[in-house]
Amino acid sequence: MGNLPKLPIGIQTFGTIRSEGYLYVDKTKYLVDLIDRGKVYFLSRPRRFGKSLTVSTFEALFTGRRELFEGLCAEEFFDRPGYKSHPVIRLDMSQAVTNRGLEDLLSSMTLQVIKSARHHAIELSELALKNPSTALSELIELAAEKEKKTVVVLVDEYDKPILDNMHDLEKAEAAREILRSFYVQIKAADKHVCFVFITGISKFSKMGVFSAMNNLVDVSMDDRYAAMLGYTEEELPAYFGEHIEETAARLGKTREDLITEIRGYYDGFSFDGKTMLYNPFSTLNFFNNPVFKNYWFESGTPSFIARYMKDRNLTVEQFRGFEVSRDFASFPGEIESSTAAGFLYQSGYLSLRPGLIDDYSLDYPNREVHSAMSALLTQNLLGADSSISSGTLMKKFLMETDAGGVVEEFNQLLAAIPYDDYAAAAKTAIRRGGLKMEPVEWLYRSTLLSFLYGIGLDVEAEPHTSKGRADMLVKFRGRVWVMELKVTKKAKKSDDAAKLADAALQQIIEKGYADRFGSAVLLGMAIDDEKRSIEEYRARLV
Repeated sequence: MGNLPKLPIGIQTFGTIRSEGYLYVDKTKYLVDLIDRGKVYFLSRPRRFGKSLTVSTFEALFTGRRELFEGLCAEEFFDRPGYKSHPVIRLDMSQAVTNRGLEDLLSSMTLQVIKSARHHAIELSELALKNPSTALSELIELAAEKEKKTVVVLVDEYDKPILDNMHDLEKAEAAREILRSFYVQIKAADKHVCFVFITGISKFSKMGVFSAMNNLVDVSMDDRYAAMLGYTEEELPAYFGEHIEETAARLGKTREDLITEIRGYYDGFSFDGKTMLYNPFSTLNFFNNPVFKNYWFESGTPSFIARYMKDRNLTVEQFRGFEVSRDFASFPGEIESSTAAGFLYQSGYLSLRPGLIDDYSLDYPNREVHSAMSALLTQNLLGADSSISSGTLMKKFLMETDAGGVVEEFNQLLAAIPYDDYAAAAKTAIRRGGLKMEPVEWLYRSTLLSFLYGIGLDVEAEPHTSKGRADMLVKFRGRVWVMELKVTKKAKKSDDAAKLADAALQQIIEKGYADRFGSAVLLGMAIDDEKRSIEEYRARLV
């Protein structure tokens, strides 16, 4: 990339980024503000969102590495009267051994404390070497005594030992007890501690890991710190201007068109319902290799999310426009009793939007996450190989204006929906944007939508016109398809599939769903609720 600023992909050390000329988006004003306002903080953010870099930046601030902050907002912090450095105890729980027995977890946690003690040239007692809680308590006290200063404690990925075992509740509970005893040592040593910053993906409630740390201030949904991690709309051109220009030229796009595409793929994360943020991991990877891919999603554990969705009979579309209260992400107990909406939000797969009725509504942050989640659902239903071949065939049929082929692929998908999903849908009142929807019809429509999103098509769900809204609008290779579904009701024998298919097509025409397009394929479909398949369809090219 010539003389462009180097992109810090995979680099989480503030000192490395600043001393070796990597691009750094200045977030230090938020760190100084936290220091000025209080003492003990918790911040939850999704994986690969900059938590470790934030912890590393705090460490540099408190250890007096002024040279790293030249030209940044926090540079003035070092000029304050009475400024002094502090010993920092930094613990990275992502390094804890979590896939074996509890003894290995305890040993790896103790090793974390021992490494920090060695960094401060402190020798722990024999008793401390046998237990991580005792070791942490002793280290805090000895570090404060040695330096004659209060101590800063930074904990990164505090919840990893629990999340790694969330499918084994017995192990998760055992890990939770160990962590509870470990973290309580920080509060117990309060007189030796001047600042605490803890990060993780999830926030457990008063019954959880932090039950004894009632002085912890959670800033995860505080609008003052909403932009502390991730890139804002203003920061993207301000810091990545040269990369934007070079990438636009490389791809043969205008600067404005490129930013619009990047926004659609990687923007949209929000932790206060107002401030929209670009995913830092995906943004950096895109500028390094300008191909629109699911960088963030594919870097994590999609198989885990697929299992989570499948075990709970969840669909992708049920969370779009899903209204939630302000405290929805605070787990009532532990992770096993959390709501799916709360867990998926804290994991980064859902994001906040302003609510119509309640405090917030939920949606997928951007095209990357929505399409990837949709692809997972299709793979759950059809299997990985079948979903790929079915997607290829669907694109072929759309391109060839083959309505029969499109319907055939839809029926393959509907046939794969488990009976349990139908049973669950029949008992559930589906709500989107505060509106109650017919549950079984919603299940059919959301499954088809997820399939179309998952194979990478340009899809609009319920696109509005002056007279109403169609179920689906699909664009592919210059061709527009407008689709409407009708479902037979078992209790109404007059619900003949042929009549419903005619009615679906007529609705598209009468309400002008396709009027804004020069030409389109209109497809009305009738699903027999007893056979659970599209029994009749009507298609017209206009």
